[in-house]
Amino acid sequence: MDASENEVKLTVQEQKVLALMAEGKLCSEMAEELGLTEQTIKWYRMRLRAKFNASTSSAVIRQAMKQGLL
Repeated sequence: MDASENEVKLTVQEQKVLALMAEGKLCSEMAEELGLTEQTIKWYRMRLRAKFNASTSSAVIRQAMKQGLL
């Protein structure tokens, strides 16, 4: 299997949420900064956990760092 096949593809908005997660921002802070609702931020965080096959935000961040996305 090619390494690029394991690469997670993120939308621009997912990249923004991921970066803010890595900064330790709360959902409410991310929502305010990105002009979105907290519910939308929670949805993006859920999508990121699914894409990285991770059960926690910390695991998402670790996987993203391994892949050079952070």
